[in-house]
Amino acid sequence: MKTALTEKTLPRFFNQTKLCEKKQKAQPSTCKFQHNCTFAIMDSLPQKNVCHEPTYRELFYAHARHLRNFLYYKGANGNEADDLAQEAFLRLWRDCSKVPFEKAKSYLFAVAGNLFLDEKKHEQVVLRFQRQAVPQEATEETPHFDLETKELQDRLELAIAQLPENQRVVFLMNRMDKMKYAEIATYLDLSVKAVEKRMHLALVELRQILKGI
Repeated sequence: MKTALTEKTLPRFFNQTKLCEKKQKAQPSTCKFQHNCTFAIMDSLPQKNVCHEPTYRELFYAHARHLRNFLYYKGANGNEADDLAQEAFLRLWRDCSKVPFEKAKSYLFAVAGNLFLDEKKHEQVVLRFQRQAVPQEATEETPHFDLETKELQDRLELAIAQLPENQRVVFLMNRMDKMKYAEIATYLDLSVKAVEKRMHLALVELRQILKGI
């Protein structure tokens, strides 16, 4: 039997579903919430209601990861991105009667963006990339080659961090999350043309920063 979602139980719900996501990646059959992690489109409902618990859960599973990534690309560290994403979903639950289902996605990203700006208003935002330890295959490359590769990686990360925030977010959503321009546009509530322009400017800026490499 599912626990009803309330403001008191929502934090526990977020923790459970995050654990579910991790378990599914490692061993899908061990996740007891697995049947809740995917939702079929309910064509029988004329209009989805965000206050309807299954609909709210559907929104969470569909957008939580992208929302956390969006905040991270804006400059939040891992814990901040998790906290701000959770707060955005809490506010969606509180305002569910005011938010039409088709506007829920843009509502989440707008609220999360505003929360980030409020938190970072008086701080200089520096993008921090969390490097995952990936086993390296043995190679015959020289230490000098390895050093050059690391320097190139460091320079690339610094160049991306120096991009204007709106360009950096679009660039990373496209290159890291593999989103198409139309998908990015729906998440950020922009036109496809605006996304294309930001991506073009980001690439031009990166070429200038990395000129000479």
